[in-house]
Amino acid sequence: MNEQAMRWDDLQVVLAVAHTGSLSGAGRRLRVSHATVFRRLQDLEKRLGVRLFERSRGGYAPTLAGEDLATVAGRVQQEVHGAERRIAGQDLRLSGTIRVTTTDTLFAGLLAPLFNDFREQYPHISLEVVISNQRYSLSRREADIAIRPTNHPPDTLVGRRVTDIAQAVYGQRAQWNAAASPVAPESLRSEHWVGPDAHMGYATLEHWMADKTTSYRMDSMLGMQMAAREGSGIAVLPCYLGDQDDVLVRLSDPIEALATPLWLLTHPDLRQVTRIRTFMDAIADSVRARTAAM
Repeated sequence: MNEQAMRWDDLQVVLAVAHTGSLSGAGRRLRVSHATVFRRLQDLEKRLGVRLFERSRGGYAPTLAGEDLATVAGRVQQEVHGAERRIAGQDLRLSGTIRVTTTDTLFAGLLAPLFNDFREQYPHISLEVVISNQRYSLSRREADIAIRPTNHPPDTLVGRRVTDIAQAVYGQRAQWNAAASPVAPESLRSEHWVGPDAHMGYATLEHWMADKTTSYRMDSMLGMQMAAREGSGIAVLPCYLGDQDDVLVRLSDPIEALATPLWLLTHPDLRQVTRIRTFMDAIADSVRARTAAM
């Protein structure tokens, strides 16, 4: 075995292929092409003189040597990310980069203008915003801050409960202009509804809508909003989204069972970073002010 030049990049390739079972999956995780992953894996196996993965139509399965190296890579990754967080935690400057992950609905309906105000107030801080409904790992530094609606924030993160997101039923204003608001719940029950599908992962709303006639489903809250705007049915939407839409009208009082806490979360190692703390304070205050005015 040629033991020279075992690099962290090599270990990242092994770990990514072991976790995803494919070159394309590893490429997405490492943000490189699958051809690059293939070339780096071949080069590593040649230098080590050992096969790390068995190739088949089902994907890439680690050999005993591959499993051993992937385990080592996992431990090294934890140490590297831990060191990054601890070093970042010593940063007292109001400059640098903050990587924020949030949902498409929150960004479009609530956060976009608040982020713009923050950038104008702190021009030396760069924002990288990951708009996704997927969970990003703050421990692995995929993001520094998560802004998420959740009833159960992870125990491994710290932060604050900013507000409760109210939700209500909305319909196209042109269809409901003559109706008194709020509309009686029994009248709404027989209407056609736009609802979430299973891919949205919103079990609470699915359960609440179990007795409704739902013939149009979406995997996106913004999609539900657009469908309601077109008159395809009535939909439950966050009030910060529906109340701002002139094409829609609120048909119900806020639904108590669907109120969801909004959290700003970060990793414990980052909470004393000046730019992180400043961002969380500013956005928390802005969210509270904006939602209180709705």
